[in-house]
Amino acid sequence: MLVYQRTDSALLSAVTFAISYLPWLLGGPVLASLADRFPRHRVLIASDVTRALLVALMAVPGMPLPLLLVLLLAVSLCSPPFEAARSALMADVLHGDRYAVATALTGITAQVSQLFGFVIGGVLLVSFSPSVALLIDAATFAVSAVWLALRLQRRPAPVPEAADGVDRSLWAATASGVRLIAAAPRLRAIVGLTWVAALFVNAPEGVATPLALQVQGTIAATGLLLAANPAGTALGGLVVGRFCPPDLRDRLLAPLLALSLVGVLLAGLVPLVLDRGAASYVAVLALLFLAGVGGACSIPLNVAFVQAVPSAYRGRAFGVAGAGLAGVQGLGVVLAGLGAEALAPSTVVALCGAVGLLAVAGPLLALRRAPLPATATATATATATATATATATATATATATAGGDTAHVASVSGAEGRSGA
Repeated sequence: MLVYQRTDSALLSAVTFAISYLPWLLGGPVLASLADRFPRHRVLIASDVTRALLVALMAVPGMPLPLLLVLLLAVSLCSPPFEAARSALMADVLHGDRYAVATALTGITAQVSQLFGFVIGGVLLVSFSPSVALLIDAATFAVSAVWLALRLQRRPAPVPEAADGVDRSLWAATASGVRLIAAAPRLRAIVGLTWVAALFVNAPEGVATPLALQVQGTIAATGLLLAANPAGTALGGLVVGRFCPPDLRDRLLAPLLALSLVGVLLAGLVPLVLDRGAASYVAVLALLFLAGVGGACSIPLNVAFVQAVPSAYRGRAFGVAGAGLAGVQGLGVVLAGLGAEALAPSTVVALCGAVGLLAVAGPLLALRRAPLPATATATATATATATATATATATATATATAGGDTAHVASVSGAEGRSGA
């Protein structure tokens, strides 16, 4: 917003926004491989301890600005190994439906934490000096490290360090993650669909400031436009992750994906129907919120990704996927800003939705045709076998106790079915 105020350039504003994706591009795939070489709980703790120390250094009064920027970049580079270890560890601990629910809750927590983080950060800056605010920030990382050290169960590294046949360098580990995704049709389809969707769904963020000026007439309206999509994603994630069974989540993938892009398309068309003002602004907010609800399609995609990646490769696979995701998000934001130099911001947004709907068709079709991984097939087979066993047991019990309490038999059958599932 500040850049747009000073330069009146949608492109420079978009480039500034895209810089936030830089850490994942610079070191994401390589640093994320640490989650496969060391015990994942140690990677989590070390990442938080490192961030606590770096932020504490930033709090030193009189720190030169170039050094502050270097420290800030170093803090950001701790995110890839932390996120890769967290995602891989969640997949190790939680399976099936529990992993999907946890993914939804994690996304909601992240969105809410970010919102409150901005508010609390503003309060701290008003109440204290920047140095004190940074020290408080450093303390939060230290508290997180202590909490993880006390509460996480110790688990061995998924890949033995420097063992025969194991990638001995982080570069080799990263390359093996790329090969893993490239060689598996289902993984290629999942990652490709995620990247293509993100390219077009997130692109409007790059023109949020000029779009706010177009539909509302004030740059101050930018904040809510940026918050609408994440808020919708939080609600959609809660509903899809918590209240939809696995088979329904899988069936909702295509409709949710379509909703996310149709919402973007319609938001861009609002200025053609409504004049600048409150009504136009509210309509755009509502449609971007609906697009965010459609973003809950990431939950079945995450589950499918975890099922298709062996545990020992999840850290590097998450790193490769995350780096590519950051890359396409940044690219989409920059391209949207470039388009807004020649077209109206709303036109750029509408084009993102329309082109996105066409672009996701190929990866979605490839995902439908790709064979299920062995883990998913085994899980489905085990569930079906358990259900059949429970049904047979219930039938035998009912036959043996003819004339008995049929309600009790039905109750036992239901309990056995739930236990088997």
